[in-house]
Amino acid sequence: MSHLTLHRHRERGSTERVALDAILDDVLAGTLSTVVDGEPWVVPMLFARQGDRILLHGSTGAGALRHVAAGAPAALAVIAVDALVVGHTTFDSSANYRSAVVYGNLTPLSDGDRTTALDAVSERLIPGRTGEVRPMTRQEVAKTSVMALPIEQGRFMTKVRTGTASAPGEETDAWHGVVELRTVALEPVAAPTSTTSEVPRSVRDFASARVLA
Repeated sequence: MSHLTLHRHRERGSTERVALDAILDDVLAGTLSTVVDGEPWVVPMLFARQGDRILLHGSTGAGALRHVAAGAPAALAVIAVDALVVGHTTFDSSANYRSAVVYGNLTPLSDGDRTTALDAVSERLIPGRTGEVRPMTRQEVAKTSVMALPIEQGRFMTKVRTGTASAPGEETDAWHGVVELRTVALEPVAAPTSTTSEVPRSVRDFASARVLA
């Protein structure tokens, strides 16, 4: 696939599966892209990697999701921006990031696989939560479209940029360096309709694992 070939900074690209899995297992959301009636279509989605497939879900009433479920080619892109790289000029400034793009055709899951897949997505986001709440009802599962994007060699690429600002090729007094960025969890806040103020263990564990050190 020609679009998997990098023309600049080829050293930042990789088609190694271990690099892809590391990014997919760290990032919570991505953008799913396809073409609908000759027009580009992109939607942000939560996802979960389960072995050699990526699980995505949405409402059965979403027309574009039905389009990709019918076999239209699609691409999922994910990115994490880890730092702003402040160069001695704006031209030399950049960012440290980890990104991945996976291409393929999505397959709708059968009724028997759908509930398990939805639980897998929930556990990917907040591990342990499915054991604290009631199971999804048949009606809820029926209203949800669940699809799998296969991870196949030759149909994905990762790209990573790390390091500090490039050394100036000229005399300058301008400061240059790196500003690291982090996504952190704040204190959980109960909804007004919650009958208990006690934060469940799954939410406590999720939040405490993402407190800024």
